[in-house]
Amino acid sequence: MIVILIVLLAIVVLAVVLFVGSYNGLVRLRNRIDAAWAQIDVQLKRRFDLIPNLVETVKGYAAHEKETFEGVTQARANAINAQSQGPAAAAQADNVLTGALKSLFAVAEAYPDLKANQNFLELQEELTATEDKVSYARQFYNDTVRGYNTKIQSIPANVIAGLFHFEKREYFEADDESRGPVQVSFS
Repeated sequence: MIVILIVLLAIVVLAVVLFVGSYNGLVRLRNRIDAAWAQIDVQLKRRFDLIPNLVETVKGYAAHEKETFEGVTQARANAINAQSQGPAAAAQADNVLTGALKSLFAVAEAYPDLKANQNFLELQEELTATEDKVSYARQFYNDTVRGYNTKIQSIPANVIAGLFHFEKREYFEADDESRGPVQVSFS
């Protein structure tokens, strides 16, 4: 009788340990996703902060390119607003901003004096570094989402995920036109 009680107690303890371990693992992954999203947000804000300086520098050389400047400014504002709307909206707005920046750099390409301007070169270098950081942050976020989504679909965590409403997360995806970093080379 005592052996049966010990076996039952061991089974209950094992079940509780599995339950707690799975739940805590899901919470840990969910928090890691939130932290990864925050890192994307930080890098995109840094990028957003660089854009007005870049636009002003180019404006001094190409005052007649008003439409391009307005497009970049509007795309930047839309991208900032989309950050609070989740990965899909943020990715779409970021894709539009990337396209607007490509237009801005195309304008800058036509001005040799601008390409030699020290302020412009420093902004170009900062933006390139920021693009690399944004790319890494997106990759880390998507890797974390993949791990989390796999876990909530795997046994036994899927039972706990269902009980406690752990929902599948979205990836941060670029559209077909904007895959890859913004090209900022003026050589």
